[in-house]
Amino acid sequence: MYRRTINLSKSRSFFLFGARGTGKTTLLTRQIDLKNAVIFSLLDPLLEDELRQNPMALKQKIEAMIPAPKQVIVDEIQKVPQLLNVIQMMMIDKKYQFILTGSSARKLKRGSANLLAGRANLSYLYPFTHVELGADFNLEFTLKYGSLPEIFSIKEDKEIINYLKSYVTTFIKEEIRAEQIVRRIDPFRKFLSVVAECNTEIVNFSNIGRQCGVDYKSVQNYFEILEDTLVGYLLEAFSEKIRQRQLKAPKFYFFDIGVARVLNENMNFGSPTEGYARGKLFEHFIILEILRLNSYYMTDFKLSYLKTTNGTEIDLILKSNDKKYIFIEIKHTNRISEQDHLKNLKIIREDYPKATFMVLCQEDSARLIDGIKIMPWQQGIKKIFADNTPVK
Repeated sequence: MYRRTINLSKSRSFFLFGARGTGKTTLLTRQIDLKNAVIFSLLDPLLEDELRQNPMALKQKIEAMIPAPKQVIVDEIQKVPQLLNVIQMMMIDKKYQFILTGSSARKLKRGSANLLAGRANLSYLYPFTHVELGADFNLEFTLKYGSLPEIFSIKEDKEIINYLKSYVTTFIKEEIRAEQIVRRIDPFRKFLSVVAECNTEIVNFSNIGRQCGVDYKSVQNYFEILEDTLVGYLLEAFSEKIRQRQLKAPKFYFFDIGVARVLNENMNFGSPTEGYARGKLFEHFIILEILRLNSYYMTDFKLSYLKTTNGTEIDLILKSNDKKYIFIEIKHTNRISEQDHLKNLKIIREDYPKATFMVLCQEDSARLIDGIKIMPWQQGIKKIFADNTPVK
């Protein structure tokens, strides 16, 4: 049993979004008093069909309950977006706290759903972070299998792999095919495999389209699907001015390393290799950790990366609301070399002399080289959020 970092509102209505298998139901059963709650699961096809045909039936069912519930949980709200109009009407009287979960925001965004006009908070749940796992965290395990909650209840490595393969199959079957998100499933399957091979790399929409046999706009739509179904993130290119010409295309990261490795048919499940491939897995891990904690701690960093046409590259840039910058290099090494690992940060420092510059790595202790902080990755991440988390 691991305590999740996310804090759910005790009184205000909220959406709880998260990819399948991130533990939304488990979280609610631990943080919500179910004795005073009623759950409407739209995974029940009969209930889904009833409420789709008559959304007002939700209101009628709730108001007929004795005693009246304090919390109303609607699971997989994206399946019947029309319910949001009914829920918004019921929120006027403030009799109930509505808790609306979903594994996709696509239908809500495209079905003219209003997300309750700001009357409900937006919260997101992710696979486990190293903070949540605490002493049970194992970097080697995470780089092999990711951190979806279910895998921590599975003993055998073979069964973990089977679970991850099943997860991908279920995603395609239930999220994509059943919801008719794409017209043709085979090109989308090919797209998933191609994107997994270039996971963490700069996206070339045209090249991906040629490999999948679809046009540029279809590839863009496929990436939107991955973002809307919460299984991937586009990391945008840094948009601020510097003296060097910058690349503008985004990078892409799957939401979980284990899922990405299953989709990448060219990657086996032995121990992650040394060198470039392992470095990319470590980069993927660090960026996911910062993305998740940025959401949980509500620091509101804007995340980006930078690469110039002459080869200067910064793995991650954090921009705070007060326009302070943290430029981060991610290195899977236990010994940082000033000559090999710090040159890009020093180049960018000429444009942003007041920014913070940091290397997250595998060294045992922190040190300072020419104003650049060299930090063990756990300590560095802790400091980033300790220095920037809003005081509650």
